[in-house]
This record gives sequence, structure tokens and C-alpha cells, in this order.
Amino acid sequence: MSTSTQRTMIVTGGSKGIGAAIARAAGGAGFRVAFSYKGDAAGAEQVARDIAAAGGEALTIKADVAREEDVLALFEQVDARFGPPDVLVNNAGGVGPLGRVEAISASALTEVMAVNVVGSFLCCREAVRRMSTRHGGRGGIIVNISSRAAGLGGAGEWVHYAASKGAVDSLTIGLAREVAAEGIRVNAVAPGLIATNLHAVAGAPDRLERLAPSIPMRRPGTAEEVADVVMWLASPASAYVTGAVIPVAGGR
Repeated sequence: MSTSTQRTMIVTGGSKGIGAAIARAAGGAGFRVAFSYKGDAAGAEQVARDIAAAGGEALTIKADVAREEDVLALFEQVDARFGPPDVLVNNAGGVGPLGRVEAISASALTEVMAVNVVGSFLCCREAVRRMSTRHGGRGGIIVNISSRAAGLGGAGEWVHYAASKGAVDSLTIGLAREVAAEGIRVNAVAPGLIATNLHAVAGAPDRLERLAPSIPMRRPGTAEEVADVVMWLASPASAYVTGAVIPVAGGR
């Protein structure tokens, strides 16, 4: 990994929520930030303006990480603008509809797995091809955004989402061991109940209020608190940490 203060970070799904908080934090820490968005162009432009206002440099790229051609184009645009990335944050994801396993459709299940699992794998693949010393790279860092749902199971709400994040955890552990001797660290952050619009989009705007009593710290977390842990994993302070899945969940 480059020791230059002008390191490059790719954040997928950076136009809102946790991804936007990570992109802003990275820009404030001196990273050149390239982040993708699927449909929220206005949100992406606002995050880019925020980064620029703080003295950073941002590149916004419209991409659906479930599509291989979009992932290839994303990395090629970053190559052309900034060169190979130093850090990849796999944040783009979806929860699908709330409901029990008996009610899920094949199309909804396929969509969640395509974004959360296939998208993460494809982005990791492209990052390793550029970062690995085995391929002539200088090393790097990958941070996958998982979820506490992977460990809790998501019963009654989104077992499909929990299962997809369980796959992300396995990807994290396996890839970390695969590339540890090639200069790449791979870790995951597993947010718990975080105050973003994810819950309302899923059809449960009252979910945070309803489940807050089940959190030992008695409150939902913030996107910025998740971003803080991602930035630690992207820093030399975590130099001996790889293959870890770190919960950011208030004890839940």
C-alpha cells in the first residue's frame, strides 16, 4: 500500500447512508475518493460537493455492482483518473422486501444475492488484480460491509439478507487468508441497527424505534460511527488485523 497521503479509496454505494459517511470521512482524511451510485445521482453529487468543500477530490461513477460490465467500467475509470486503488470498501447492497422465507420470490432472492454477494466478489476480484504483489501491485486494503444480521439470522424479516451477509463474512475470511502474503488485508465491518433510510425503504419506518430496547446501549448507531471503524481498518493503526469481522452494533 502506498504511504503517500494521496491514497485512493473506492467506495461502492456512496451516495447515501453508510457509504456516504465513509466517502466523506475518506475525503476528510486526505484520500482521493471514487464512489459508485446506482440511481441517486443527486445524492452522489451532494456527497462529491461535500468532499470538495472539505478540500478533497471525488469521482462519482454510475454503476450497478451486480453487473460485471459495470464493475469493470468502475475500476477502469478509477485506473484512468487515479491509478490503482489503495483501499476498496464494498458497501453497495440491498435488503430486499421484508418477510418470512416462505414468502420470498426467486426474483427478490436473486436480486439481493446479485448485489450483496456477486457484487462484492467481483469488486474484490478487480481490487486483488490491481493490489496484489503477485500481480505486480503494491498491496492494499479491502473492507467489506457485512451486517449483524449474518449472526442473528434476520428471522421474520429478512433471512435472505442475513444469508447474503453470511456469504460476505465467508468471503472476507477466505480472501483474507488467500491474499495475506500478497500485501492485502481484508476485513469486514458488521453494522447493527443504524439510523439510515434503509429501514424505511424496506417498508418498516418504525423499525429503529421498535427494536431500540433490544440494543444493550439502548440506541441505534450512526453512519458516522460505522465510518470511523472503516477508516481505522483503512489505516496503518490496524496493520496486523486481517480476516476480522468487527461488529458495530451497540452490543447487539
